Amino acid sequence: MLRLASLIASAALGLSVAGCTGQQAYSAGQTWQRNACSRLVEQTERERCLSNTNMTYEDYRRQVEAKRD
Repeated sequence: MLRLASLIASAALGLSVAGCTGQQAYSAGQTWQRNACSRLVEQTERERCLSNTNMTYEDYRRQVEAKRD
């Protein structure tokens, strides 16, 4: 899971450098994660993976800010 979060953060960084807003980058990362989840064979694992893609951008920002404090 940490590796996946790291990949999403890297993708978001790359997109933000390309001129995307943070919210657009987050959305792209969520889409990428959903696609990765859909390739999982085991249903339980796939559902658990998909449940991690439901966080809104606003909730994500609050979580990031809380970790900085």
